[in-house]
Amino acid sequence: MLNNYMDEEGELLSSDHQPEDRQEYSLRPRRFDEYIGQEEMKENLKVFIGAAKKRKESLDHVLLHGPPGLGKTTMAHIIAHELDTTVRSTTGPVIEKQGDLAAILTSLEPNQVLFIDEIHRMNRVIEEVLYSAMEDFSLDIMIGQGPSARTLNLELPKFTLIGATTRTGLLSGPLRDRFGIPLHFEFYKPEELKEIVIRSSGILDVQIFDDAALELGKRARGTPRIVNRLLKRTRDFAVLKTDGVVTLEIVEETLSRLGVDHLGLDKLDRSILIQMIKNHSGGPVGLNTLAASVSEEMDTIESVVEPYLLKSGLLKRTARGRMATPKAYQHLGFEQQH
Repeated sequence: MLNNYMDEEGELLSSDHQPEDRQEYSLRPRRFDEYIGQEEMKENLKVFIGAAKKRKESLDHVLLHGPPGLGKTTMAHIIAHELDTTVRSTTGPVIEKQGDLAAILTSLEPNQVLFIDEIHRMNRVIEEVLYSAMEDFSLDIMIGQGPSARTLNLELPKFTLIGATTRTGLLSGPLRDRFGIPLHFEFYKPEELKEIVIRSSGILDVQIFDDAALELGKRARGTPRIVNRLLKRTRDFAVLKTDGVVTLEIVEETLSRLGVDHLGLDKLDRSILIQMIKNHSGGPVGLNTLAASVSEEMDTIESVVEPYLLKSGLLKRTARGRMATPKAYQHLGFEQQH
């Protein structure tokens, strides 16, 4: 069966949203009924949002956490859309001073959503400004210095803070406890990713066969961002070879050229596992040693690479370090030493 579905266009972000590639933005769902996967999360959010709107109150603060690429930013914007409001977006590293955060908070409109991506990277001193803002919707500003200094208390409009993080453990306890709605993102199933491919192919005006869409879903590491990226690269090959029609053969050729194997592992994944097996007898090996051996940042390995390798049963973490599993030996064609 050949699929070629089109999506509706919609508008969601407030005028202060940073410009981004229009095509990339167009692939993002705008409403719950367009968002594929994370079913339990969606159903719970519908209840929380519906109750808040019925009480005519702001939604409780939301913490979105999970590996990168699973749709946290998209979900934040959908929540704002379902609340019939707009979203102000920023990131933790951008907020360098307490005054930066104070300026954002005081400019919010009633019931507006404030989205802070990478909230775990926000300075601890700056976090303290958020505590009273989240709990009491007020802001204490210190005016002057020394003995003559005084505190000015400003009332804030009620708002909803949505924080997104890939590293929940790096959040301070006081900040984490102030989120009334913590939501964890799970990796997607191949069938769910197939649906995302079909939806995205309609938006991109790409014709794709069912088996080709499913194969992309199987090799996308359970991640929507990756499956959309692979679809775009597959489209490039299809334009030159099959007049734009994506077949299973085109998918297999494209992913082979990109170094993506049948488990979805790329060159970095395999390099990490091979280093562990060949140079460290399968482990245990420390994260810093592993990062140095593949010339990659520790944070990238820990937050981007490891979650999928752990989920796939190719890697395990112990108190002494990372270890390659028998499944990793088998997948890479190595004989495990006993």
